[in-house]
Amino acid sequence: MKKRSNLRGLLLLITGLLTTVLLSGCDSKFVVFDPQGPVAQTQYKLIILSAILCAIVVIPVLAITVFIVLRYRDKPGNTAPYKPHWDDSKVLEILWWGIPIVIIVILGGYTARDTYALARTPKTAVTDVKPVEIQVTSLDWKWLFMYPEQNIATVNYVHIPAGVQVHFELTSDAPMNSFWIPQLGGQEYTMPGMAMSLWLQADKTGSFYGTGANFSGKEFAHMRFNVTSESQADFNKWVDGVKGKSHELTEAGYNELAIPGKSEEQTFSSYPTELFDSIVKKNGGHHMDMDMDENNDDKVDTDEQKSDSKNAHDMDDMSDMDMSNMNSSEMNHK
Repeated sequence: MKKRSNLRGLLLLITGLLTTVLLSGCDSKFVVFDPQGPVAQTQYKLIILSAILCAIVVIPVLAITVFIVLRYRDKPGNTAPYKPHWDDSKVLEILWWGIPIVIIVILGGYTARDTYALARTPKTAVTDVKPVEIQVTSLDWKWLFMYPEQNIATVNYVHIPAGVQVHFELTSDAPMNSFWIPQLGGQEYTMPGMAMSLWLQADKTGSFYGTGANFSGKEFAHMRFNVTSESQADFNKWVDGVKGKSHELTEAGYNELAIPGKSEEQTFSSYPTELFDSIVKKNGGHHMDMDMDENNDDKVDTDEQKSDSKNAHDMDDMSDMDMSNMNSSEMNHK
């Protein structure tokens, strides 16, 4: 009777845990499982595939573990001698080594394929509209968004047109952070002295949750921003409305904004065009643009280094010649 009661309690515990895990996906706060763009959709499929492949191994292992614990556990009063009989099975060896290897190969192949695919610009639903460029700077503890083509800037909120590729160029003028809009795609780090690249796209109009996903100090929980996806016409109207405002972001205004502290949403009708590049260069960095011809840049750098090395070598030779001439002159004078 006691054995049956213990087994029933264990089954209830397992059922409760499974119910909690399965029903948690019904809560709208799990925005990772609500993709609203091609990038997020690709990552969502990869997450589901990973979960299924892992479940193929995890669920049988857990079930066998529970069975072994219940079936072969030691009991009070057990006086049976311990005489184990060791044996092996080639079939079982192949199964429990072969299945994980196959799973790793499948998961690795899909992961590599999707990773390289996401490094390119996403397919857009609006083919006649050029991508929107947005420069993002993470500060303590706020987000600054700059639109270089529109020459406007916002703080803690951003507008994008639906169905259009959006190229986020990311840097930081504070401790390292991570830029993340879960419903549109995975996160990308913002680092001082580096300009990282991230392509996202929203398929539909709506509001999305954005946040910093990296600890950056006591107010890091307030590193949140709102993303509004709207039609191209509404986006153009919003840009015109922002330009009509008189408040400009000056260099002095940016320095004040960069002081650690929380901030409400702000809007600026213009800003210094070289502000983003100056932030990157101020921290001694460079751009990490994946579309750049890095080989040519490396060649230029190598040629410059060779030229500098040759000039330095020539200067050393000239110095040696001067010293030799001076020594010869002194000997002749004597």
